[in-house]
Amino acid sequence: MTVPSRISIVTLGVADLARSTAFYEALGWRRRPESQPTISFFDNAGSMLALFDQSSLAEDAQLAEPPQAPARGEFRGATYAINCDSDDDVLAVLAAAEAAGARVSKPAERSPFFAGLDGYFLDPDGHAWEVAHNPDLHGLPR
Repeated sequence: MTVPSRISIVTLGVADLARSTAFYEALGWRRRPESQPTISFFDNAGSMLALFDQSSLAEDAQLAEPPQAPARGEFRGATYAINCDSDDDVLAVLAAAEAAGARVSKPAERSPFFAGLDGYFLDPDGHAWEVAHNPDLHGLPR
């Protein structure tokens, strides 16, 4: 069997589920009815984002937590991206994320890799989200 080439759910380990859930709701993301007191699910175009207690997530995956979790703002080895329709949308999304409580770690600037803007914000647990307008990527969910 070939492994399906898709990402169905991205689960982020969080320190405070209620705080993180409130943050993503403040972004305007819709929490799914399947959410429970221990996990929050959010619709994304063609996939889902899940928030789960970091220790519980490590236990579920049968992985040891690092001795000290990365501090907010330290790189965690992965980023998540939102590709926008225009440079103006990049600016608007970064402003909305900041208004919801995110820290903008990289203000929007012209990308050296593609012909659009990109910037980054950090959620309450320091997960890095890239906000970009890459006009060369076609067929991405909107």
